Amino acid sequence: MKGGMPGGMLAAMLGEARLSMAANRLRTVLTMLGMVIGVGAVMLMLAIGQGAQYAVTRSISTMGSNLLIILSGSTTAGGVRMGAGAAPTLTVADAQAIADLPGVQAVAPVHPGSAQIVYGSNNWNTSVFGTTPSYLDVRSWQVAAGAVFTDNDLRSVTRVALLGNTVARNLFNDDDPVGKTVRIRQSPFVVLGVLAPKGQSLDGRDQDDTVLIPLTTAQRKLFGTQFPGSVRQIMTQAVSADRMDAAEREINALLRQRHHIRAGADDDFSVRNLTAAANTAAETARIMSLLLGAIASVSLVVGGIGIMNIMLVSVTERTREIGIRLAIGARERDVLLQFLLEAIIISLAGCLAGLLLGIVGAVAANRIADTVVVVSGSSALIAFGVAAAVGVFFGYYPARKAAKMDPIEALRSQ
Repeated sequence: MKGGMPGGMLAAMLGEARLSMAANRLRTVLTMLGMVIGVGAVMLMLAIGQGAQYAVTRSISTMGSNLLIILSGSTTAGGVRMGAGAAPTLTVADAQAIADLPGVQAVAPVHPGSAQIVYGSNNWNTSVFGTTPSYLDVRSWQVAAGAVFTDNDLRSVTRVALLGNTVARNLFNDDDPVGKTVRIRQSPFVVLGVLAPKGQSLDGRDQDDTVLIPLTTAQRKLFGTQFPGSVRQIMTQAVSADRMDAAEREINALLRQRHHIRAGADDDFSVRNLTAAANTAAETARIMSLLLGAIASVSLVVGGIGIMNIMLVSVTERTREIGIRLAIGARERDVLLQFLLEAIIISLAGCLAGLLLGIVGAVAANRIADTVVVVSGSSALIAFGVAAAVGVFFGYYPARKAAKMDPIEALRSQ
């Protein structure tokens, strides 16, 4: 069969490879051990790295997408400079103007504070955010039970609240909070609903330890304001990730115009791109994953070198056999393929055992160290493909050396 290889010949070569490896079981197992450790290490490192990426991605998704936070300016009192958000330089009217910008999808003015919340004999100190119904859209936050407050509650300055999961658990334990009345700074508030769990943010804060109330209620009945309509921050969602920079420029230009800031003068507000910071964290996790995989891949190279060394020993031991094959008509490519098949079989067998070892190690890391690990089919395929490539690469030189032997010289070998 010209230009190809009959199935029977391939089967015979596979049988020869099996017999050759069976004749030296201990050596074969020790050769495979390098691949087992290499593939196992790659699988484990990829699982840990992808787990870190997953944890960061999950934290990013809980924040909301395409977020820009606008903070009011700082003040100076008695030579002491206060931080951003201390001066009342932002207003609800600013938020309404920002909402009309082409690069902005949703806007939510926020007037935050902290307060002790009491229900019966239970109490809890938490962050209270006065805001608008659009806050849930900007933060991509759902309501797990009950309903949200509406624009009518804003107009009526209603004392209603949405509880974060942590607050609801600490005040009500397993009871349903919806419809119950809690006291915030001694003022009664009816619980309209409970927010869906968000978990920790990238900086470790518990996002569920919060209470949302209507903005007007926070301004007029709870925290008060230095000036009517002033807010401490405005949360903004850009139309898309690609429009983030454009939206930030539009917001800066609009607020400088509205606040009558002269050219060259400092802004009395600051715009922070939360998505950019989150993406930086995600990129860091991705690079760490690649670095861990690269470090573990060194073990694969060491395993490949082990395969090459053992195959060179095997070629030396079977010199007469090679000479006989070539003398009775075997072609160079037949001998090449014979030894290459042995190297690939050792490599793939070690890879399969390494995959199992890596998965067991990942599960153990998850349970013992409480580490997030992600074992994906793609990482298994990558490890398997790399192991096969290593077998071919490091097995080719010994196989070619065997194929290039002179039959007469090989037959003289003792």
